[in-house]
Amino acid sequence: MKILEEFWYGNIEPTEYDTPPTKEYKELLQLICRNEEKLQATFTEEQKDLSSRYVDCVREFQAMADCPLFQSSFRLGARMMIEVLQ
Repeated sequence: MKILEEFWYGNIEPTEYDTPPTKEYKELLQLICRNEEKLQATFTEEQKDLSSRYVDCVREFQAMADCPLFQSSFRLGARMMIEVLQ
């Protein structure tokens, strides 16, 4: 099956990308988790709720920002392929 067909039938999900499991990536992810746990431990219930709502908003914002970035990157890649084929 061709890549555009795979994409059309939902077999390719452009928002799912595999981050290389480098040592630096793993260390940073562990640090983020440790710091979040420490911070959450100091919160009152009200602060935990506010923090949760904040994180939800940030994730929603990131999803909105990622779409135009994906589109721009896709266009750039397509323009590169057109130039290669000329």
